[in-house]
Amino acid sequence: MDKIISIINRVLENNNKSYSGTITETTSLRNDIGFDSLDLAELTVNIEEEYGVDIFENGFVETVGDIMKKTSK
Repeated sequence: MDKIISIINRVLENNNKSYSGTITETTSLRNDIGFDSLDLAELTVNIEEEYGVDIFENGFVETVGDIMKKTSK
């Protein structure tokens, strides 16, 4: 989960955004962190580079836990 959080923080930083809460498995990418479609696209590219997985290949990803499930396969 640390790698995923690091990637999320990098996307936030790249887009001059911040999230002051604690990122957990139930943290919503859109509602809690505030990601928009461009942030999600950047996140997808970074996750795919790190894990070799397209997190949106089989449906939408809403939470950090959803990303963890997709990257653990």
